[in-house]
Amino acid sequence: MSTRTEPWIPLHAVESTAPAAADRKLWWNGYVVISSLALALALVTASECHSITHIPSLLYGLALWGWWACIAGALWKIGERVPLMSSLTPMTASTHVLAASALGVLHLFLLGSAGFSVAGWQAKASALSVWTSQFGINRFGMELLMYGFVFGLTGVIQLQIRAQREAMRSLELQRQLSAAHLRALQMQLEPHFLFNTLNAITTLVELGRQKAAAEMLGHLNALLKSALARTTPEKVPLSQELEFVGNYLAIEQVRFADRLRVEMNVDPSAVDGLVPSFLLQPIVENAIRHGIARCEHNGLVEASAIRDGDELHLRVRDTGTGMMYAQQNGHGIGLSNTRERLDHFYHDSYRMQAQPLSTGGFEVAITIPYECQGV
Repeated sequence: MSTRTEPWIPLHAVESTAPAAADRKLWWNGYVVISSLALALALVTASECHSITHIPSLLYGLALWGWWACIAGALWKIGERVPLMSSLTPMTASTHVLAASALGVLHLFLLGSAGFSVAGWQAKASALSVWTSQFGINRFGMELLMYGFVFGLTGVIQLQIRAQREAMRSLELQRQLSAAHLRALQMQLEPHFLFNTLNAITTLVELGRQKAAAEMLGHLNALLKSALARTTPEKVPLSQELEFVGNYLAIEQVRFADRLRVEMNVDPSAVDGLVPSFLLQPIVENAIRHGIARCEHNGLVEASAIRDGDELHLRVRDTGTGMMYAQQNGHGIGLSNTRERLDHFYHDSYRMQAQPLSTGGFEVAITIPYECQGV
């Protein structure tokens, strides 16, 4: 049982840290990709016009694709704060059309200015004709289409990034909620057992059985050390779980003296298998509380663990009345928590049966996949 507490962080504080470092790196990678692509296209355009060493051709290529790199970078920046696709309304669409038209005119002026780098342009045309050399309906239409393409591509990519980020955040929240739920189940079991043990020790002291009380305290100390080492409700080797159950049964044997007998049958090939922590202890505790404690004569608790290929079979059986325990219908704290934890770890890959025996007593049988540590 751990007394460690985790600091509470409000949800708005978690959201205020977004985007995280990985998200910021992802957004910056967008600028790198845009710049690299624009430079590559500029060089290809210069090569097709003349060559990449021809200054007028190189300037034209840079003016053509550098402009769109700036537009894409600006849209990428805006998209960091306001999702482009989700914020598209008739009003914003009209704004984008006007912006595309104005930017298209400016871009055509910029492309025409590349003509001033050609030697002897004064002898061939006037300054106005050089500036407007790229103007035309078809070319202006291409500017509008290019703006739409850049806008759409940027918006779709950012939409995918946001969807993946939200999916990862959702998975992380689900993991945290599952861990918190399992921890709550574990905390229901540990105090329940601890209070019972302390009450038993108090009873022994009141009866003058100090030696038995000291022996029980020794086993309780071993149990608490083992529980403190388990700070999270994770899986542990079966050998560790059996050691914990052994200390618990030693406590109960002190309490019940000759009224309780214990038999453990463990397959050596099963001890390395992983099981959810504190899986067997509540089942054994129920067997004693609802079975052995109600017996007027000697009672027996049998526990077994057998590996059968890819499956691990666990069984706890007692020789109690059976019917009194059956009235619990498997919904006591111990068994209901056990079912919930098994469902969390194994979903549909486990079987659990809790039923009275025709010969008297009660049996809990669990079958889970065999998992070995480190595999």
